[in-house]
Amino acid sequence: MARARVAVIGTGWWATEAHMPGVLSHDEADLVAACDPDEGRLAAAAQAYGVSRTYADYEEMLDREALDAVIVVTPHATHYDITRTCLARGLHVLLEKPMTLSAAHARSLVGLAGENKVELLIGYPYHYQPQNLRAREVLQSGELGGIQYVTCSYSTDVRGFLAGGVGPDHSPVSTYAVHGPGAGYNQPEMLGGGQGHLQITHSAALMFFVTGLRAQSVHALMRNHSLAVDLVDAYSVAFEGSAIGMVGGTGNAGRNRRLALAVYCEEGCFVSDTLAGLAQVRRHDGTVEDFAMVKQSDRYAATRNFVDVVLGRAPNGSPGEVGWRTVELLDAAYRSAAAGGAGVDVAELYH
Repeated sequence: MARARVAVIGTGWWATEAHMPGVLSHDEADLVAACDPDEGRLAAAAQAYGVSRTYADYEEMLDREALDAVIVVTPHATHYDITRTCLARGLHVLLEKPMTLSAAHARSLVGLAGENKVELLIGYPYHYQPQNLRAREVLQSGELGGIQYVTCSYSTDVRGFLAGGVGPDHSPVSTYAVHGPGAGYNQPEMLGGGQGHLQITHSAALMFFVTGLRAQSVHALMRNHSLAVDLVDAYSVAFEGSAIGMVGGTGNAGRNRRLALAVYCEEGCFVSDTLAGLAQVRRHDGTVEDFAMVKQSDRYAATRNFVDVVLGRAPNGSPGEVGWRTVELLDAAYRSAAAGGAGVDVAELYH
């Protein structure tokens, strides 16, 4: 394939902030079409990035355009139907997080991608940071022995979003490439939940990416603090095998944003903390391997990797399997929280 022909479905904030310019930043990709049912939003995005072919209906776009790949950047509740359609047509898909709202839907998409021999990549930029790639190499090599205990925490400043606010007053970002965040972050029918589906999805996916673990059962508590969706989450997790751990975070951290991951193994641990600027492997023999900490993720990383995957020039850096494991955790956590913290076995999600 000489060039990758890519279309974008959904032209809101993150599509115009990361994915559309990310495609255009790649020397061997063409952004050939864009789709969005919001006429004004679509027109502004198309003008900003020079897209001449636009559609209100994604199935019409798929019928009329010769595409290799699609990037899906739509509300969470729509991910499954849109992505299933694209995969069934033999298109590679970059799907924004969270992959789906149900574990059964996530499993279905991973299976469909395999059946059609296409790639499904989930838009998690932290998977491309060097300290996390090195952590993955060390942990999955087995040199520290089996994983026994994990803590995973992501605290951010998205209370304004979750309250339905938009614009610079509700974001650490003061300017936007085209569009700012929409006002729908407090609408469970479109996005599922709050801190869990919007933010913990990032840290949990990173945990699964570097460890290779899979959740087996979850006890979860969530607090909305007067919002329509969860603001503060805490999950107790038993993983397949013998590892256990804690996952959680708050969307009300103000300027004290923190992504922290600690993985304790039989013969040492990996610890990282963006607030402290720390990333290390510490072995029981006293040796310490310090990593250069990259705090800010490259917003184009997943998109550029996706184009390389489509061209057959790189492996999938954020595969659907990791997205699926993350959805299993979140699906179980939201069900557990709705039941007052009662345990939910991941296997029950498929019955």
